[in-house]
Amino acid sequence: MNLIIVESPTKAKTISKFLDGKYRVESSFGHIRDLPSRELGVDLENNFAPKYVIPAKSKKTVSALKTAAAKAAEVILASDEDREGEAIAWHLAQALKLNETQTKRIVFHEITKDAILEALSHPRNIDLNMVDSQQARRILDRLVGYKLSPFLWKKVAKGLSAGRVQSVATRIIIEREKEINAFKQEDYWTISADLFTSKKEELRTELLKINGKSFDKLSIKEADANQLKENLEKCDYIISKLEKKKVSKSPSAPFTTSTLQQAANRHLGFSAKQTMTVAQKLYEKGHITYMRTDSLNLSPKFIAEAKNWITTNLGKEYCSEGRVFKNKSKNAQEAHEAIRPTEAAISPDELKNSLDSTEERLYRLIWQRSIASQMSPANLDATIIDVEANKKTDKYILRANGQTISFSGYLKVWPEKTKEQILPIVEENNKLNLKQIISEKHTTNPPARYSDAGLVKEMEKYGIGRPSTYAPTIATIIARNYVERDDGKRLKPTEIAFVVTELLIKHFPKIVDYKFTAQMEDDLDLIANGEKKWQPIIGEFYDEFSKNLENKYQEINKSDIMPEEQSAEICDKCGKKMIIKTGRFGKFLACSGFPECHNIKKLGVAGTAAPEKPTDPKILEMEKKYASEVCDKCGSPMKVRVGKYGPFLACSAYPKCKNIKNIGTTDGKEVECPVCHEGKIVKKFSKRGVFYACNNYPKCKNAYQGEPTGKDCKKCGALIIANASGKDKCSNKDCK
Repeated sequence: MNLIIVESPTKAKTISKFLDGKYRVESSFGHIRDLPSRELGVDLENNFAPKYVIPAKSKKTVSALKTAAAKAAEVILASDEDREGEAIAWHLAQALKLNETQTKRIVFHEITKDAILEALSHPRNIDLNMVDSQQARRILDRLVGYKLSPFLWKKVAKGLSAGRVQSVATRIIIEREKEINAFKQEDYWTISADLFTSKKEELRTELLKINGKSFDKLSIKEADANQLKENLEKCDYIISKLEKKKVSKSPSAPFTTSTLQQAANRHLGFSAKQTMTVAQKLYEKGHITYMRTDSLNLSPKFIAEAKNWITTNLGKEYCSEGRVFKNKSKNAQEAHEAIRPTEAAISPDELKNSLDSTEERLYRLIWQRSIASQMSPANLDATIIDVEANKKTDKYILRANGQTISFSGYLKVWPEKTKEQILPIVEENNKLNLKQIISEKHTTNPPARYSDAGLVKEMEKYGIGRPSTYAPTIATIIARNYVERDDGKRLKPTEIAFVVTELLIKHFPKIVDYKFTAQMEDDLDLIANGEKKWQPIIGEFYDEFSKNLENKYQEINKSDIMPEEQSAEICDKCGKKMIIKTGRFGKFLACSGFPECHNIKKLGVAGTAAPEKPTDPKILEMEKKYASEVCDKCGSPMKVRVGKYGPFLACSAYPKCKNIKNIGTTDGKEVECPVCHEGKIVKKFSKRGVFYACNNYPKCKNAYQGEPTGKDCKKCGALIIANASGKDKCSNKDCK
């Protein structure tokens, strides 16, 4: 029997369905080797040779794969077709001690029977150039992170990190924030006129020109607006120009990784990370093609399928001749196709029962975009009406724009908002009667903070990162507390992000330089193509970087970067003055007697300590409930604290004892635990997000991924929970 190794258990399950008994498909569960977590893992004296180790979590997997490989007639490595997938295949060959020249490597862009069989009939060797490119990126990022992060700990605050791409992404967000802070609002006025035709039909027009000249929209102030209104109320109105033209709107290209993340953010409200997680599931289940790509190509097979579906379901007039898109990016080479459904004929409605709500919504978006890309353009009838208003020496031109959709074309499928605005039927030289002049005040707004979509678009514009790195970069800068979401969507830099970024710009400019980062990505592409060797590129960067870092250790004082501020607060433990410091999570009060006294407090207003006693009724209620709770490690009283993920119990002997417990909240709902019948199901938080569990933990370990509704399933009696989109479903996975 032959052994096929993929990186995902879901992918393994899907591929197994297409193969006969000659093949056994196993999963490596991602990377099985990596650089060590507690040391640099790069030999600086030996041409940057990496030291790879098998993490503890992968040792059982490697052992099982070794056993399976020993029994197999041949081993076929079938990880993803990008650089990361190529590296996974190489690490598997190394860890399982496979002969690289004899081990087969197959790649496919979609998980379908035809694609798998085609790949098996055309195996190749591991592409060591792609492996070198991935190694170069990994080593480069390790050198920056492991060398620069300790510098930040010493000169700024503990727990900070720096990264080759994450620091540049943070800089982009900070520069937008500076634009927002520097923005000065301005008031301006617009002038419009509501007019009547001879048939009493209304026509709204906007002031376009004054005495033959266009004007800046910000130039009309209140006094100007009042004068214009007064003048226009005394004018005669006549249609001076009527223009009708046909406008054609062509569909957008199918999705790349970047455009998928942007569209999913705009249309569905998905973060970049959520988009890629859901897309990965759709790919592994065989519903879409590979989702890390910057190619706009579509296979002839899909184009033919799309043409057939469009013709059958919508009509020949909706079908294009077969549209081909060209990518403007010179680096578009990571994959062979755009993101599309594996079969054009499988509409989203056909998969409703086999996908969860988030999967169905993303699949629908991908299906619509792919089908629409092969449809006819939409045709619109556009009308422009210019109205002349005369008053002795003054002459004004006002304009009305309208459009109607004469043929919907691709808009029949793609959810693009194209507003129709119907104008009355008029002719040139028709006189119009004035109903009213409207003078309206407006205020300019600062540029908006970046959404995930906006940041991905900006990173792509500068050539920072590649399809596989956009989502992880955003997730990293949020996890490292450089960025937070201001309203659940927009990315806002934290106080410490400004400090670190300004330090890097001043002392390590290359690390946060857009051009340098983009050039490094180009070099990695050249390595992948076999046009450059990776060691000289790393060596050239590291030689300059390490010398500069050594100098900066001597040159920079922490007090220059993080000056301490005085406060009026007195330490309640030792009586010394407290000072204001800045740490990873912002400013706080610390005792000036450190290290003898470790007392710290949250900073409140005007440099004073924030009130320790909570005022939230829910927290006060919790304090009463857990008043008798003691630490199970040291016996000290436990106190209710509120952190990033909500309320929790913390030992009062901190920092000597750092024991904490997650207690959760009920949000006003009282749902009895159906397992122990003693506790309540409460909302809890972890690094992976929100979940719901019994507050009788650890006695009861009952937990749910969705919010309990309090209702029971009519079929099996299990608790009904609300999924991510708010729809009710049974919590019992075996219940259909």
